[in-house]
This record gives sequence, structure tokens and C-alpha cells, in this order.
Amino acid sequence: MNQNEISEWLNKLPLLQQIIDKNEVLWVNPLNGHSDEGISQSGITAADVKDASERLRRFASYIQTVFPETREAGGIIESPVTEIPKMKTALADKYATDIPGTLLLKQDNALPISGSIKARGGIYEVLKHAETLALLHGLITTEDDYAKFAEPEFRNLFAKHKIAVGSTGNLGLSIGIMSAQLGFNVTVHMSADAKQWKKDLLREKGVTVVEYADDYSKAVEEGRRQADADPLCHFVDDENSIDLFLGYAVAGERLAAQMEKLGKTVDADHPLFVYLPCGVGGGPGGVAFGLKLQFGDNVHCFFAEPTHAPCMTIGMMTGLHDQVSVADFGLDNHTAADGLAVGTPSAFVGKKMEPLLAGCYTISDETMFELLTLIADTEEIRLEPSALAGMTGAIQTIGNEVPSAHSPNATHLVWATGGSMVPENEMDIYYGIGKAESRK
Repeated sequence: MNQNEISEWLNKLPLLQQIIDKNEVLWVNPLNGHSDEGISQSGITAADVKDASERLRRFASYIQTVFPETREAGGIIESPVTEIPKMKTALADKYATDIPGTLLLKQDNALPISGSIKARGGIYEVLKHAETLALLHGLITTEDDYAKFAEPEFRNLFAKHKIAVGSTGNLGLSIGIMSAQLGFNVTVHMSADAKQWKKDLLREKGVTVVEYADDYSKAVEEGRRQADADPLCHFVDDENSIDLFLGYAVAGERLAAQMEKLGKTVDADHPLFVYLPCGVGGGPGGVAFGLKLQFGDNVHCFFAEPTHAPCMTIGMMTGLHDQVSVADFGLDNHTAADGLAVGTPSAFVGKKMEPLLAGCYTISDETMFELLTLIADTEEIRLEPSALAGMTGAIQTIGNEVPSAHSPNATHLVWATGGSMVPENEMDIYYGIGKAESRK
């Protein structure tokens, strides 16, 4: 994009200058409309999401067989919803902004197996691929007990097949751990910003890790290119995968059940605001879609991105989606929130979200680290930096007077996307950085 084109965009969208200056900003989506219309335009249906949910239930007996930590939940991979009143008070004090509603934390950091939101879509796509192969080779029917997937004949079949993915970290963990457990030959192509401990953990699980000096886009490009050359290789495409999207979307029905159990009403008088950290868009997009299926116009979803890597914000603001990158506007895509270090957004997700997403906002690395320390001190919950991107959502929506955000009947839900897999020494470093930032 040349300077004249940039100048034209700045004239059309003055907020872009603040984004270029790396300020923390909120963008409200002018295309956000009625949920029913947006869902119908998407080409994805409630039946598609129900099919994904039922597939996960079929695999529950296998999951609890090979991952004992899921037995208590019957092999269902799900995370708790936690009220965080002390953090709410701390946020109100820090930002001098009253939060009259309820503040909840959706703890995908505590998801079993891979400890992040990516356990939803990533594990689902691997399981669907495994089911497809097993059905094709006559090893199983959908009426059978899927605990059979742990038997040697299934591993022998999957050993002849490959799975590949490009990742900044957490998607690679979910794909790698699940694929290796089933018996696939799995390769994770990881960008330069991926954490070393994630690479080490994958290798311990028997996963091939290919490292790149470039960013996420290069890792995906190389992974896709190598997979395309091998007919026995299934490439998990974080930018364009409907299966990933559907795996994430199942979160909608799960959250609806949890809200009901908590006695939390969601309707026109009791709006739900959800704040989702966003990288390329697959995870938050799928979750937002699932939430819209459940709650319609009564849920308002916002994506949160680092100030140095607001690819979805820029893509949706301009309507250019994957035809524009943060580099076009002079941003470096460097962030400690490794799962969010993406320069170019998914066009697949961005276009699906045009009529469904309430907006996007940005948050600095410094703020994420401060909030990481704050929630550890107030609620004794330890999260990785990217999982704190959603934490200023209520401050942004209330401070910018988004309709209904200030309602005492509103529920503000922060989606905590990862953290439980982070080694203790690494988490201590994060905490120390946050303490240093808070003293500035």
C-alpha cells in the first residue's frame, strides 16, 4: 500500500491514525446488524454446529480413556465460568470507571489437554479427520463406542497419515498433542515469536516442529505448501477452516448452559458483552458465531488485539480483510502476546463477522502484563499475556458509552484464552514484568 492510499484511508477513517500511533482504541462496527440475518448470510447453520457438538460427544469416551484428567467431566473438554469481583473492583479503581454489571471470566486457560481456547477448534478438527478416515476404512460406525479409537488398529491406520499446521503456539499445541495421541505423524510449523517452551513440549510429545525466522503468515504458507505436495497430509488451515470454526462455535451452547446454571439471564434487559482476544480470527470468530446462535442480538462480541498487531481491526475497518496487513500501516507485529502476533487477518472469518461483530479494540503489551499481575494478586488466577487482552473490554465499552454496556443488568465476560500450560518459571517472569510495569 503506497502513501497516497494510506492518506486516503486516513481521510476516510481518522481512527486509523490512532491505531498507527499504537494507541489503545475502540472501533464500533457500523455493519453490525440483526443476528438472524448475519447468520443466514454466513452459509453456516445451527445444524452444522449441532453436528460438531454431537461428534465431540461421540468422542467423549475416547477422550476420557486417553486423557484421564477429563474423566470427571465425562470426556467433555470444557472450562469453568468464574465471577471475579475483586478484579472488577481493581479495574474500576485503576481506570476510575465504574463497572455496574457483573464481571465474569471464561477460563479457557483451564481447558484440559492443551490449556487454551485452541483446544476447542484444534482438537475438534483432528478428531473429525480421524473419524472420517476410520469410517472410510470400515473400522467404526457412528453408533459404536468411540473408545475403540485407542486400539492399535486405529493407531496403525493413522500412522500412515500426516497432519500439519502453521502456528504461533497454542493451536500447534492442541493439534500436535491430539494428533500424536491418535497416532498421526504431525508437523507443526512455528513462527519466530512462538515460545520455546511450547516447541519443547511438542517435541516431547513426538511432534515434528519446524521453526521459521519469519512471522505467523510465513509458517502457515510453508505448512500449506508442504501439505499440498503430500496427498496423505491433512493441513489444518487456521485462516480458512470451517471445521476449526465449528469446533469453536460449540462453545456457544456450552456457555448458555453455564449461564443458566449460574442464574444469569441473557435477554434485551440483561445484555451479555463478551471480549475475545484475537489473532488471525478463527477462535474468536467461531466462539462469537456460536454465541450469536444462542443469544442473538442480546450478546455483543468484541475482538481484542495488541496495539502492534491489530490485523482484524484494520481488516474489518477498511473492509479489505486479508488484502491488508498491519505492515501496510507501519506496524511491526511484535507483541509478547504470541498467540495474537498476526499481521494479516482471516478473510473467511472477517467476512462472516461483518454483520455479527459489535467491534474491536486494542490493548498494549504493557497493559496486558499489568493486568496479568493484577488478576494474579486479586483472584489468584494465572494467565498468559494474550489471555488478558479481553480484560479491558468493559472499560472500553463503558468508557466509550457503547449502548447498554453501563447497565447494572449487563454481564461482561472476559474470555481467558490460555495460561495453565505455561511453565511456572515462565509465569514468574511474566508476573515480574507486570510488577515492573505497574511501578512506572
